[in-house]
Amino acid sequence: MSSSASETSGHYRKKVYTKFGDSGETSLLYGGRVSKNSPNTEAYGITDEAVSVMGMARAFTTQPKVNDMLRQLQRELFTIAAELATDPGKYELFQQHFTPVTEEMVESLEAAIDSLEEEFEMPAVFILPGGSQASAAIDLARCVIRTAERRVVAVAEQGMLSNGLIMTYLNRLGDLLFVLARYEDRDIPIERAT
Repeated sequence: MSSSASETSGHYRKKVYTKFGDSGETSLLYGGRVSKNSPNTEAYGITDEAVSVMGMARAFTTQPKVNDMLRQLQRELFTIAAELATDPGKYELFQQHFTPVTEEMVESLEAAIDSLEEEFEMPAVFILPGGSQASAAIDLARCVIRTAERRVVAVAEQGMLSNGLIMTYLNRLGDLLFVLARYEDRDIPIERAT
Protein backbone atom coordinates (compact mmCIF):
# COMPACT_ATOMS: atom_id res chain seq x y z
CA MET A 1 0.00 0.00 0.00
CA SER A 2 1.45 3.38 -0.95
CA SER A 3 2.02 6.10 1.63
CA SER A 4 -0.72 8.17 0.04
CA ALA A 5 -3.20 5.40 0.85
CA SER A 6 -2.61 6.16 4.54
CA GLU A 7 -3.59 9.78 4.12
CA THR A 8 -7.07 11.26 4.05
CA SER A 9 -7.51 14.91 3.01
CA GLY A 10 -3.88 15.61 3.83
CA HIS A 11 -4.12 14.16 7.33
CA TYR A 12 -2.27 11.05 8.43
CA ARG A 13 -4.64 8.21 9.30
CA LYS A 14 -3.54 6.03 12.19
CA LYS A 15 -3.46 2.33 11.33
CA VAL A 16 -5.79 -0.04 13.17
CA TYR A 17 -3.09 -2.63 13.67
CA THR A 18 -0.15 -1.81 15.93
CA LYS A 19 1.56 -5.23 16.18
CA PHE A 20 2.15 -4.53 19.90
CA GLY A 21 -0.07 -7.47 20.83
CA ASP A 22 1.59 -10.03 18.59
CA SER A 23 3.51 -11.53 21.52
CA GLY A 24 0.36 -12.19 23.56
CA GLU A 25 0.42 -9.07 25.71
CA THR A 26 -1.76 -5.97 25.70
CA SER A 27 -1.59 -2.49 27.19
CA LEU A 28 -3.71 -1.35 30.10
CA LEU A 29 -5.54 1.96 29.94
CA TYR A 30 -3.07 4.16 31.83
CA GLY A 31 0.09 2.18 31.27
CA GLY A 32 1.44 -1.25 31.98
CA ARG A 33 1.28 -4.42 29.94
CA VAL A 34 -0.36 -7.70 30.84
CA SER A 35 -0.98 -11.06 29.23
CA LYS A 36 -4.02 -11.23 27.00
CA ASN A 37 -5.00 -14.16 29.21
CA SER A 38 -4.78 -12.19 32.47
CA PRO A 39 -7.86 -11.93 34.70
CA ASN A 40 -8.14 -8.21 33.93
CA THR A 41 -8.05 -8.76 30.18
CA GLU A 42 -10.58 -11.58 30.44
CA ALA A 43 -12.89 -9.38 32.53
CA TYR A 44 -12.88 -6.31 30.33
CA GLY A 45 -12.89 -8.41 27.17
CA ILE A 46 -16.07 -10.25 28.11
CA THR A 47 -17.61 -6.94 29.22
CA ASP A 48 -16.91 -5.59 25.74
CA GLU A 49 -18.57 -8.69 24.31
CA ALA A 50 -21.69 -7.92 26.34
CA VAL A 51 -21.73 -4.38 24.93
CA SER A 52 -21.70 -5.81 21.40
CA VAL A 53 -24.47 -8.32 22.10
CA MET A 54 -26.60 -5.50 23.53
CA GLY A 55 -25.97 -3.66 20.29
CA MET A 56 -27.37 -6.63 18.41
CA ALA A 57 -30.43 -6.58 20.68
CA ARG A 58 -30.90 -2.88 19.95
CA ALA A 59 -30.74 -3.61 16.22
CA PHE A 60 -33.55 -6.16 16.63
CA THR A 61 -35.94 -4.39 19.00
CA THR A 62 -38.68 -2.12 17.73
CA GLN A 63 -39.49 -0.81 21.20
CA PRO A 64 -37.99 2.63 21.97
CA LYS A 65 -37.97 2.00 25.72
CA VAL A 66 -35.95 -1.21 25.34
CA ASN A 67 -33.60 0.46 22.86
CA ASP A 68 -32.99 3.44 25.16
CA MET A 69 -32.39 1.24 28.18
CA LEU A 70 -29.91 -0.95 26.32
CA ARG A 71 -28.07 2.10 24.98
CA GLN A 72 -27.63 3.47 28.51
CA LEU A 73 -26.42 0.10 29.75
CA GLN A 74 -23.90 -0.09 26.90
CA ARG A 75 -22.47 3.28 27.91
CA GLU A 76 -22.18 2.21 31.54
CA LEU A 77 -20.45 -1.02 30.52
CA PHE A 78 -17.90 0.93 28.49
CA THR A 79 -16.93 2.73 31.69
CA ILE A 80 -16.79 -0.56 33.60
CA ALA A 81 -14.51 -2.01 30.92
CA ALA A 82 -12.25 1.04 31.30
CA GLU A 83 -12.25 0.55 35.06
CA LEU A 84 -11.27 -3.10 34.64
CA ALA A 85 -8.56 -2.15 32.12
CA THR A 86 -6.87 0.11 34.67
CA ASP A 87 -4.06 -1.17 36.87
CA PRO A 88 -4.99 -0.65 40.55
CA GLY A 89 -1.85 1.47 40.93
CA LYS A 90 -3.18 3.89 38.28
CA TYR A 91 -6.77 3.99 39.60
CA GLU A 92 -6.52 7.66 40.56
CA LEU A 93 -5.89 8.49 36.90
CA PHE A 94 -9.02 6.60 35.94
CA GLN A 95 -11.02 8.58 38.51
CA GLN A 96 -9.79 11.84 37.00
CA HIS A 97 -11.37 10.95 33.65
CA PHE A 98 -14.31 8.66 34.44
CA THR A 99 -16.94 8.15 37.10
CA PRO A 100 -16.48 4.70 38.62
CA VAL A 101 -19.41 2.41 39.37
CA THR A 102 -21.40 3.84 42.26
CA GLU A 103 -24.09 2.63 44.62
CA GLU A 104 -26.49 4.97 42.79
CA MET A 105 -25.84 3.11 39.53
CA VAL A 106 -26.75 -0.17 41.24
CA GLU A 107 -29.88 1.40 42.70
CA SER A 108 -30.81 2.67 39.23
CA LEU A 109 -30.71 -0.91 37.91
CA GLU A 110 -32.96 -2.03 40.77
CA ALA A 111 -35.38 0.82 40.04
CA ALA A 112 -35.48 -0.19 36.36
CA ILE A 113 -36.31 -3.78 37.32
CA ASP A 114 -39.09 -2.62 39.64
CA SER A 115 -40.48 -0.26 37.00
CA LEU A 116 -40.57 -2.93 34.29
CA GLU A 117 -42.23 -5.47 36.59
CA GLU A 118 -45.03 -2.99 37.27
CA GLU A 119 -45.91 -2.98 33.56
CA PHE A 120 -46.39 -6.72 33.01
CA GLU A 121 -46.57 -10.03 34.82
CA MET A 122 -43.35 -12.01 34.90
CA PRO A 123 -43.70 -15.68 33.85
CA ALA A 124 -43.72 -18.08 36.78
CA VAL A 125 -42.02 -20.86 34.81
CA PHE A 126 -38.67 -21.44 33.14
CA ILE A 127 -38.90 -20.35 29.53
CA LEU A 128 -36.96 -21.16 26.39
CA PRO A 129 -35.14 -18.09 25.07
CA GLY A 130 -35.98 -17.20 21.48
CA GLY A 131 -39.48 -15.76 21.57
CA SER A 132 -38.16 -13.00 19.33
CA GLN A 133 -34.81 -11.99 17.87
CA ALA A 134 -34.55 -9.07 20.28
CA SER A 135 -35.32 -11.07 23.43
CA ALA A 136 -32.94 -13.83 22.30
CA ALA A 137 -30.16 -11.26 21.96
CA ILE A 138 -31.00 -9.77 25.36
CA ASP A 139 -30.89 -13.25 26.90
CA LEU A 140 -27.52 -13.83 25.24
CA ALA A 141 -26.31 -10.51 26.71
CA ARG A 142 -27.48 -11.72 30.12
CA CYS A 143 -25.42 -14.91 29.78
CA VAL A 144 -22.37 -12.91 28.71
CA ILE A 145 -22.82 -10.61 31.72
CA ARG A 146 -22.90 -13.65 34.02
CA THR A 147 -19.58 -14.71 32.49
CA ALA A 148 -18.22 -11.19 33.00
CA GLU A 149 -19.33 -11.38 36.62
CA ARG A 150 -17.35 -14.60 37.11
CA ARG A 151 -14.28 -13.05 35.48
CA VAL A 152 -14.52 -10.02 37.77
CA VAL A 153 -14.68 -12.34 40.78
CA ALA A 154 -11.38 -13.85 39.57
CA VAL A 155 -9.89 -10.34 39.37
CA ALA A 156 -11.10 -9.62 42.92
CA GLU A 157 -9.71 -12.90 44.23
CA GLN A 158 -6.27 -11.87 42.96
CA GLY A 159 -6.53 -8.51 44.76
CA MET A 160 -6.66 -6.53 41.50
CA LEU A 161 -10.19 -5.10 41.71
CA SER A 162 -10.23 -1.45 42.74
CA ASN A 163 -14.01 -1.15 43.04
CA GLY A 164 -16.05 -4.01 44.51
CA LEU A 165 -19.28 -2.38 43.34
CA ILE A 166 -18.51 -3.66 39.84
CA MET A 167 -19.46 -7.16 41.02
CA THR A 168 -22.70 -5.87 42.53
CA TYR A 169 -23.51 -3.90 39.38
CA LEU A 170 -22.95 -6.88 37.07
CA ASN A 171 -25.02 -9.14 39.29
CA ARG A 172 -27.93 -6.71 39.22
CA LEU A 173 -27.48 -6.10 35.49
CA GLY A 174 -27.93 -9.81 34.83
CA ASP A 175 -31.23 -9.63 36.70
CA LEU A 176 -32.32 -6.57 34.73
CA LEU A 177 -31.52 -8.20 31.39
CA PHE A 178 -33.58 -11.25 32.33
CA VAL A 179 -36.57 -9.01 33.10
CA LEU A 180 -35.95 -6.88 30.01
CA ALA A 181 -36.04 -9.93 27.73
CA ARG A 182 -39.35 -10.95 29.24
CA TYR A 183 -40.62 -7.38 28.86
CA GLU A 184 -39.60 -7.39 25.20
CA ASP A 185 -41.80 -10.48 24.63
CA ARG A 186 -44.60 -9.53 27.02
CA ASP A 187 -47.23 -9.54 24.27
CA ILE A 188 -46.37 -12.90 22.71
CA PRO A 189 -46.92 -16.44 24.05
CA ILE A 190 -44.04 -17.89 26.04
CA GLU A 191 -42.54 -21.32 25.44
CA ARG A 192 -41.95 -23.27 28.62
CA ALA A 193 -38.55 -24.88 29.09
CA THR A 194 -40.07 -27.97 30.73
